[in-house]
Amino acid sequence: MLRQSNQQRLLQKLSPQQIQLMKLLQIPTASLDDRIQEELEENPALENEAAPEPSELDYTLDATDGNSDDDFDNDGEEIELSNDTAEKVDLDDFLRHEDDGDRSYDYGDDNYGGDNEKQVTPARVETNFHDYLLDQLGMLELDDRLHRIAEQIIGSLDEDGYLRREVTSLCDDLAFGQNIETTPEEIEQLILKIQQFDPAGICVWTLQDCLLLQLKKLPDTVPVRNAVIVLEKYFNEFTKKHYDKIQKQLNLNDEDFKNVIGIIIKLNPKPGSSFALVNKAESYVIPDFFVFNNNGILELSLNSKNAPELRVSEGYKEMMRAYERGQKKDKRQKEAVLFIKQKLDSAKWFIDAIK
Repeated sequence: MLRQSNQQRLLQKLSPQQIQLMKLLQIPTASLDDRIQEELEENPALENEAAPEPSELDYTLDATDGNSDDDFDNDGEEIELSNDTAEKVDLDDFLRHEDDGDRSYDYGDDNYGGDNEKQVTPARVETNFHDYLLDQLGMLELDDRLHRIAEQIIGSLDEDGYLRREVTSLCDDLAFGQNIETTPEEIEQLILKIQQFDPAGICVWTLQDCLLLQLKKLPDTVPVRNAVIVLEKYFNEFTKKHYDKIQKQLNLNDEDFKNVIGIIIKLNPKPGSSFALVNKAESYVIPDFFVFNNNGILELSLNSKNAPELRVSEGYKEMMRAYERGQKKDKRQKEAVLFIKQKLDSAKWFIDAIK
């Protein structure tokens, strides 16, 4: 049996702006710049305060026939827009609201600090792989000439720590580039010194030498000595994973051989790669808020000072004014003004949300 009845229920529905604001609140300060940059790219009516002001640009809306076949949106779909909808745009109220006050928005916190001082995100100082080696080179007692030769050797290392120039080529580089006469023996002696630098395994030509150099810096134990034998005598078999053959040659049981292989696979085949730059947001903690001790009273301040100052595009507002001043308002112009108003509303809302 069907029945009809009236019921009153209190429901809470979130607007799209409220949903987006909730998502913004979840973004950590370290990722806020990326979100703002994404919005700047998507909405041309939103600008960074650091961007230059528009000047002497022609913000006119061309008058065309309202029945033109070119009335399409960006996706090539024909726009179905009634004149009544376009006329509902309240330009006077919108432009008057946009022109009130300053064009930019202040992100200062009224509750903390009266001088509106801008805080700057601390920039971390990074040491790359070559700088790290040059710092160690300074601890060697070398004269100016040998120091310059060693610098040339370090400069010839790639980002993984491997030496990509032969000794004879290094001699030519020094002779023609720095006018330094040297011998292969002298360069080889300096290479041996650099090979003792940290990280272990650098300044070699091959992977085999890189791994062996790391093994020789480990404590002298039986498994380490067996690992050295594997890399020196059975390196080709090791790369092809012919473990049964290697185990038989070393005459080791399963447990001992497993320990030997375990030592080798823990070595770093690219010792210089540990100095590769990582994501800044992951390597440096940017606080979401600060806690200050003011004479025994704890005060909390949000870290909003690093957000860039945003503004609504003056060019887009001028387009709205041009439409208001115009006399002939055909269908194409009305479509354009609705698009502009949508972008302006979106920009103003985003600025308020960030603030």
